[in-house]
Amino acid sequence: MKILVMGGTRFFGIRTVDGLVKNGHDVTVATRGNLPFPLEGKIKKVIFDHRDEESIRNAFSGDDYDIIIDKIAFSSNDVRRVVSNVSFDKYVLMSTCGVYNGRYHIDVREEEFDPYSYGLIWGERDANGGSFDYDEGKRQAECAAARLLEPEKAVMVRFPVVMGENDYTKRLMFYIEHIAAETPMYVNNPNNKLSFLYENDAGDFFCKLAESELYGAVNLSSRDIITTGDIIKYAEEKLGKKAVIDINGDIAPYNGFETDATWNTDKAQGIGFVPLRHKDWIYDLIDSYIMKIKR
Repeated sequence: MKILVMGGTRFFGIRTVDGLVKNGHDVTVATRGNLPFPLEGKIKKVIFDHRDEESIRNAFSGDDYDIIIDKIAFSSNDVRRVVSNVSFDKYVLMSTCGVYNGRYHIDVREEEFDPYSYGLIWGERDANGGSFDYDEGKRQAECAAARLLEPEKAVMVRFPVVMGENDYTKRLMFYIEHIAAETPMYVNNPNNKLSFLYENDAGDFFCKLAESELYGAVNLSSRDIITTGDIIKYAEEKLGKKAVIDINGDIAPYNGFETDATWNTDKAQGIGFVPLRHKDWIYDLIDSYIMKIKR
């Protein structure tokens, strides 16, 4: 198949593109060109500006794709610009579990946010000069896909926080570094049940979607639960130090989850994709982070 990946030059995007190429697909990666790409020679590259309609039109005029995997749409306008100017059969939007608008609990299901009935507003993300924050921007991006496309042409992939060796956000590393240095940090939710996602599963899931008939919204996360307390306890044992928890300390990255927040993955598993459990990857990841700070 001929597949266009918008974004995909870092983190699990690299895993996605590599997997698509290995599966025999004709892959084009479209970015602003700010980052080098390690699969030089195996893919086609297009430089474009996702926020510029003329740039999109010029970059993809005359091309026809079986699938677009859009990892860099952050608003309704972002989606509109792509689907109105590029020819394709299926549009896969990378969304977020943040679309559930803080209404988190154990086993959140896809139907708890319905982009087909949510109020659509055309606009931009705040970081791009608009009024939508990240989560609302993704809600509006989903709404745009739902309104502009036939149901069988749209997939909205909802990821929670993704972790991995290539994570440039360094959110998990925050905990390791603070424990190692005995720097005070404020953790408000050590016992809340959470589900994260490993970067390899995130990347591989897009490859699975490329060859499936799934459409609509779909969650993906690790299959079991973990707490920030579990993460802290493991790091303490490995480092031989105690975390300094202080309400006046640096605010920990996962404090945004003020309740339990885990995601139902029945729909993803229904197409034969079985994500890992946290115990299969997260403790090895913590070990690798500890090794980095000890060098």
